[in-house]
Amino acid sequence: MAQLVAIDNKNHLNLKVDAAKAELHGAGLHLVPAVMSEFTNMAVQYPLVITKNADTGQFVVAAMLGFESGENLFWQAGQWQGLYLPLQIRRQPFFVGNPEHNKAQAESGDYVVCFDSESPAVTSNEGQALFTEDGADTEYFQQAKYCLAQLLEGELANKQLLEQLERLQLLQVMQMEVTFANQQSTTLNGLYTIDTEKLAALSSENISSLHKAGLLQAIYTLITSLGQIHHLIDLKNKQLGC
Repeated sequence: MAQLVAIDNKNHLNLKVDAAKAELHGAGLHLVPAVMSEFTNMAVQYPLVITKNADTGQFVVAAMLGFESGENLFWQAGQWQGLYLPLQIRRQPFFVGNPEHNKAQAESGDYVVCFDSESPAVTSNEGQALFTEDGADTEYFQQAKYCLAQLLEGELANKQLLEQLERLQLLQVMQMEVTFANQQSTTLNGLYTIDTEKLAALSSENISSLHKAGLLQAIYTLITSLGQIHHLIDLKNKQLGC
């Protein structure tokens, strides 16, 4: 579990991050959360699916990286081999914390940026500095904050998307059994996708509403991304030596 520590330029002036090691946070993930702003970039390589958060039971969108828990087929030779690095991995080891212990930030509505003290990427020796000698944010830390802001905004956009998909009853359980080249097979469980028949049957009013809300393109991107499952199967076959 992440051990979050709020960052400030006095206590953490010399804190550094090894960006290469930050990718280690995704090494054992077979699903990684995705937000709407990155759907297009993700869809060129990863299947995008909908699943339920194990703790809350709420629907979430995720990129599929493997066929079983702990399997990331894009993690090879100690490196991320995907063309696009998801925001949830790119932002590591940074998180947004609760400002309740900082009165000024709480009153202004600002978020507290924290780092995971248990992350292998955190160091005081080599790596990307967070602050300059005079305590100003470095370009690297500014970019990290931008990633966090994208995720916060994306979570709100995802919430709107998923609420509309549920309202219009456009979600369906994915029913797919995959057989690999060595005849080993697996059944995809706990995943959902768009019901294309129900989508095609929507009234013009509902289609127009989705379009005006900026959700229609995201819906079609979710659908087309499923073709990347064939790429995932190919990666699995190569891993199996087939």
